[in-house]
Amino acid sequence: MSRLPAWAGRLSIPAIVAPMFLVSGPALVLECCRAGLVGTFPALNQRTTDGFVEWLDTIGAALAETPDAAPFGVNLIVHRSNARLEADLKQIIAHRVPLVITSLGAVPDVVAAVHGYGGMVFHDVIGIRHAEKAVAAGVDGLIAVAAGAGGHAGTISPFALVAEIRSFFDGALALSGAITQGRQIAAAEMMGADFAYIGSHFIAARESLAGDAQKAMMIDARAADIVHTDKVTGVGANFLKASLASATLPDAHGGLSLDEEARAWKTIWSAGHGVGATQAVRPARAICDELIAGYRAVTIPR
Repeated sequence: MSRLPAWAGRLSIPAIVAPMFLVSGPALVLECCRAGLVGTFPALNQRTTDGFVEWLDTIGAALAETPDAAPFGVNLIVHRSNARLEADLKQIIAHRVPLVITSLGAVPDVVAAVHGYGGMVFHDVIGIRHAEKAVAAGVDGLIAVAAGAGGHAGTISPFALVAEIRSFFDGALALSGAITQGRQIAAAEMMGADFAYIGSHFIAARESLAGDAQKAMMIDARAADIVHTDKVTGVGANFLKASLASATLPDAHGGLSLDEEARAWKTIWSAGHGVGATQAVRPARAICDELIAGYRAVTIPR
């Protein structure tokens, strides 16, 4: 039996557009799915479960009109601090979301609930200990969040992280970390991953929820402008240096609650080392098409 989801064969390229906090919404998800990449968003990008349902309905109705589109996914925070976990999971089940990306804990009951309707669960990890726990919880796939990724990111080289995960896990594996070109997606496959996991490259997409100032900062930034710190949320993450310089850091000692973290991320903006590839605000479809063309240029025999 293939380790890949059945929907993998519907993708234009093996790529998942990552769920970015306060950035990913229905417009960005739909454009990516229509281009043949998996589009995703965090459930908590909507302030309430009712709002979350509205987004699920919008995306579901639009994709029903485009049956050849790629599937979509939802990021679910499964830590006990998420007061909406039970309510949001209930809606994920009701809407039969194809891909659920879990963060901050691997919970067997959540995995079983998603498997109950035929969905798949991928879990993001920054190291081997978390990967082993996720595998024990029964997840279908892992997302290796390597050095250089945006958001809460690890500090391990992608070469080492993928190799160590592959030493004990033969399920679906996505690689995250500064991927902005089609040839890098092919390189991720050569390293042992099944999918590229791409986030920061879409922050400046026309359809993203990021504001004009955040998109402009992305365009101006280069890899040297990214700072990895735990001083914002209590957990190591990569941020744009300019947004750190202009903000008052919260007291993250001992970690922040989800509400406190949401407030922090409104003005302190995250991005990965691949920011140098963002040179203009562009339609998401144009970004997708460029990735597709770049991937095919190095993988399709001439």
